This record gives sequence, structure tokens and C-alpha cells, in this order.
Amino acid sequence: MRWAEKIKRNMLNIPHRHVVFTIPHSLIPLIKRNESALLNMQIQVSAGTLKDWMERKYGLRCGIISVLHTAGELKTFHSHVHMILSWGGIDKMGSIQQIKGVYVNYEFLMGKFRYMYEHRLTELFDLGILQHDFKNRIEFLRFLKRINQKNWIIHFEDPMDTSEAVIRYIGRYSKRACLSEYKITQMEGEIIGFNYKDYKNKDYYGRPIEKEKVLTYREFFPLLLQHVPLPYFRLVRYYGIYSNKGHLPREYFSQEEELPTNWISQQESETGENPMVCKRCKIDKIYTHTIVERKTGPDKIIRDRLAGNKAFHLRREFV
Repeated sequence: MRWAEKIKRNMLNIPHRHVVFTIPHSLIPLIKRNESALLNMQIQVSAGTLKDWMERKYGLRCGIISVLHTAGELKTFHSHVHMILSWGGIDKMGSIQQIKGVYVNYEFLMGKFRYMYEHRLTELFDLGILQHDFKNRIEFLRFLKRINQKNWIIHFEDPMDTSEAVIRYIGRYSKRACLSEYKITQMEGEIIGFNYKDYKNKDYYGRPIEKEKVLTYREFFPLLLQHVPLPYFRLVRYYGIYSNKGHLPREYFSQEEELPTNWISQQESETGENPMVCKRCKIDKIYTHTIVERKTGPDKIIRDRLAGNKAFHLRREFV
């Protein structure tokens, strides 16, 4: 939540929209064989589609925060990108402009996204970088033609006008694991169960029905571990005016008060108590030692305060 608050302070004071880009499931086997290259490409092309569209249609430089998710409700592999898109941006004169209305030409955007993705995918094939089982280029192009028979899904939610709505989105869809602990319903012997939302079946109010999935641990862990990110892979990325290269003067952004930055202040803001005061006797705590775990065994690092309340003297003892 501290990360989300920091992000919110670096966002334009205009509405934002939650956008989801999803690719056809027929591409999943190819993605799993080329995970790093194709997941990177999916994030880049999704953001590029929106950036180019906003600039050409509205003449605005927008801001985008992208979050890659690979898990669906049942924890099967379902690669999709969640994005926060500024519903407006910076025009050529350097002014902030907000877009009026919510209309989006889905057919145009889906076609643009599909073209950009397949163009990059074909380049990887022609360069010999793509790992695949296609016999030749003709067979590869026939495969692309088959997956184009269904639309590539893009979803826009209505603009979020308040910073509170934006922060709720950021906290919910980023920096989280693919399965929250509270969704785990049982762990008995070799059985593990978890709740999921069935979006194909809805209740009287149109909300997805919650169901339970029960698996053996031999089924559950491979399902879960396929969503562990690759080493050094950035799941959260920033584009347009929200990227490092797009920094703008501070007056463009929210001027909310900074959160506490040191550990003691942070603890006080979260718990309402000073962590350096004993709860029982209400006396300031006195530092005695720190134990550091090392491969050769734990060390006790002693910091002795010298006379006159001067600097600490350090010595190390083996525990």
C-alpha cells in the first residue's frame, strides 16, 4: 500500500481507466516455450497500442501503468495485462487535457493490437529466435490465420474520477500473489482446496458464483508454481509520461503529503504505538545486540555505547 500511495502521488490529477488486454489461448503453448520474449512483447505491445491510439486520436501523451498477470481464477495459465490508463494527457502545448466521454472503438483497437503483436511475432520467427514446431513459414502463417478467427479481447472499465478509486485498483491488481491465503479453504492430508469465481455462472444480481476447487498437492503445486515470475522479470512497468523518460514538473501531479519514510514513523502510522517504547513499563527500550544469520553460523553483533553517550563500539561474538 505504501508503494501504491507513492504511485498515486506521481499520477496526473485526471480520471484514469482500468484496461485489460488478453491474447487468444491458442498462443499459450508458444508463450510457455518462449516465456521471456513473448511476455515482454505482450506488455510492450499492449502499452504501445494505447500510446499510439491516444496520440493519433486525441493528440495527447498519456500515462500507463502495466501489470502482467498469468493466472486465471482456476490458476491455469491465462496471460493478460492489466493497465491503468490516464484518461487524458499532455498536449503539444504542455497542458493537461482530460478526455470527455467514455466511447472506445473496440474493433479498431483489437485489430491494431492483433496486428502489432503478430508483426512482432513474425519478426521473431523470421530471425530464427522463436522456439516452435512449425515446419515452415507457410504453416506458421496458417496458424496466425486460425487464431484470428476470434477477436482478441480488450476491456475498458469506466473512468475512475477519484484518487481513492485509483489507489484501490493499484492495491488490488498489482504486487500480489496469484492466490491469496484467504481463498485457501482446506489443507487436509494430500488435499488442497481453494475458492474461485465462476464468471460463466452468475447469481440473481449478475455477480459470478463462488465455487471451490479441490486438488491433490501433486496437481496443486505445478498449477501454482507455473506463475512464479522469471528471474529479474519486471511484472509492473511504466509507459508514456509515467516512465522515467517521461518525467514532468511536480506541479502536474498530486501534491499530497508524503508518508513517513523512517521505520519508527512508519510503525507509529500503522499501529499508533512507538516501537521503541516498552508496552508494559512505558520506558524507552535500550539496544543490546543484533543477531545476524550467516552460512558459517549465527553471529551476535554487540554495539556498546561508550562513556558520554558517544558513538557505538562494535564487537562480534560467535553464538
